[in-house]
Amino acid sequence: MTREEFLAEIDQLVDLAPGTLKGPEELDSLEEWNSTAMIGLIALADTNNRVRLSPRQIAACSTVTDLLKLAGVEA
Repeated sequence: MTREEFLAEIDQLVDLAPGTLKGPEELDSLEEWNSTAMIGLIALADTNNRVRLSPRQIAACSTVTDLLKLAGVEA
């Protein structure tokens, strides 16, 4: 999965139009970034990149770029 495809999936998880997120956005600024979105990210990373994430790892991230790196998506 490319960076753009992964970002589009995160857009969907947080109820944004595809192409909205670029990477430097702070997770705290995303209104729909919540536990449900975190579970979706865990499933997305596992299904597409074979990367297993824990909620603790995700909670340590502060930006969308941090999530991409954690999920094994090339920045």
